[in-house]
Amino acid sequence: MNISVKTASHTYEVVIGHHILAQAFANYKQLFDKADQIIVLTDKHVWQAQEKYFTESSFFAFKTFIMPAGESCKSFANYEAVQTFLLEQQCTRKSLIIAFGGGAVGDLTGFVAATYMRGIPFIQVPTTILAHDSAVGGKTAINHTLGKNMIGAFYQPQAVLYDTALLASLPKREVLSGMAEVIKHAMIADTQWLEEILQGNVTQLPQELLAQYLALGVRVKANIVEQDETEQSVRKYLNLGHTYGHALEAAAGYGRLAHGEAVMIGLVYCLLLSERYGQITRNFTKRFLHFAVANGYPFTAVNDYSFDELTTYLVKDKKAEYGDLQFVLLKAIGEPFVQKIELAVCQEVDKELRSLLAEVVL
Repeated sequence: MNISVKTASHTYEVVIGHHILAQAFANYKQLFDKADQIIVLTDKHVWQAQEKYFTESSFFAFKTFIMPAGESCKSFANYEAVQTFLLEQQCTRKSLIIAFGGGAVGDLTGFVAATYMRGIPFIQVPTTILAHDSAVGGKTAINHTLGKNMIGAFYQPQAVLYDTALLASLPKREVLSGMAEVIKHAMIADTQWLEEILQGNVTQLPQELLAQYLALGVRVKANIVEQDETEQSVRKYLNLGHTYGHALEAAAGYGRLAHGEAVMIGLVYCLLLSERYGQITRNFTKRFLHFAVANGYPFTAVNDYSFDELTTYLVKDKKAEYGDLQFVLLKAIGEPFVQKIELAVCQEVDKELRSLLAEVVL
């Protein structure tokens, strides 16, 4: 299936299907043919698992740069190493980069593409569930020790080619991490879809249903990005669960807590806030937490860091404005809004979260 993403900068397609990579590449032959060089940026784990499939699907010649796996590929050092490689290969503005990997590879590749010679084209070929979210919408970034995704650009890909055959080898932790973003999309968009998810096991979805959920998530994101490409208004809704989640990720040190694990904790935190500022009930929050625990999401990281430790990262959040913390909350499922929250209230809700986890999880 093809989903169009129409942004102010340009329109591109998200192609989703099973064993479609070779055909998808062939459909973009004109783009590949006009490139003077094609560079594939990937990580060592992805390339070890998928090199044969990628190579057999390709009709074009390419050079490969293999990066560290996980968030470590989004370091300044690796960003410089990739740029050095492109310069050494004498890449030009007519060169094309392919991001072949998960969200971290896509984020890094997009920022490299946005900044090499002030911008060259790139294609996203996601290999994780999580990347159904990160590969779409043009957010690109690397990490700083003081904050996640602090150095980046809005830069759209030429296409997103999503072959679900690449998901077959994902470990359970990666599946859980990716599905957290699927759940987030359902929470901000569709009560019925969320209800369906809450009644199942997100690590045991049939192939066709998983593809359907991924497509629904992409459509939710595409619709929002079309309205607000650079996060001035409604695109902020996609950050549900991310403010508190990113603080935990940063406190843990990037890579120790999976992004989706952090987001899931952040979603529960936002539900507690939404009890105060919206119409979410404590019964629903508890039900959601029970679902998350039953599906295998870990919550122990909350007790590894004090609120004071998290505050350092909360106040540096990109969504903060004029010193005020801004959280995406839910008036009801499918009705997100942005709310300014004082730090004292954040601390009160942090205590509520720890108390609720002690009740439900321990």
